[in-house]
Amino acid sequence: MRQRKMIAEFVGTALLVFVAVGVATASFGFGITGGSRSAGVVATALSFGLVLLILCYAIGPISGCHINPAVTMGFLVARRIDLREAIDYWVAQVLGGIVGALVLWGIASSAKGYSRSANGLGADGFGKQSMVGLDAAGAIGAEIILTAVFVFAVLAATRGDTSPAVAGVVIGLALTTVHLLGIPLTGTSVNPARSIGPAIIVAGPALSQLWVFIIAPLIGGALAALLHGFLVPLD
Repeated sequence: MRQRKMIAEFVGTALLVFVAVGVATASFGFGITGGSRSAGVVATALSFGLVLLILCYAIGPISGCHINPAVTMGFLVARRIDLREAIDYWVAQVLGGIVGALVLWGIASSAKGYSRSANGLGADGFGKQSMVGLDAAGAIGAEIILTAVFVFAVLAATRGDTSPAVAGVVIGLALTTVHLLGIPLTGTSVNPARSIGPAIIVAGPALSQLWVFIIAPLIGGALAALLHGFLVPLD
């Protein structure tokens, strides 16, 4: 059972990165949406939300479909899982994110004229890497708040008194929503595993700024669990 959960988290995270970061790379790196940044934002936000919605129903019965270290942090703080299981999930998620990014890079690099510096790989960032020039403090604040909103929605949608049939839709829409705001600010992490893979491959500023997209989402996930526990003490 433990191995099945880890494999599900690994595969789910890899697919999330491959598909959704792939759409981000196509939209902003290759410019398939033309000169419209807003079209790229919407396409990318929808891709993250839709692929997560699908995965919730596909692997949710196996592992709960965290596929995000910040979500796992929320579940740990909320005492829905223990530390050993959380560590298993974190290892599987990070490895899945790296593998998903490597596969995406392998395919993208076969395109004529592709380069990591010019086309990137949907990495997150702040300063010059942000569409609006958000600084480090702003990026930290944005990632904490957006992650807290998302993880709170996940915790609320997966309470024992809620319908599992509806949870995937709520969670997918929540991820889409935070991306609509987050993409212009930081590219939107709210998921350290999603950020680690592309940053390792692209390197440069994406790698040097990666700490923000690891620490801030984990803080946001923990805060969401504390707030949810206060508002819904009987959960």
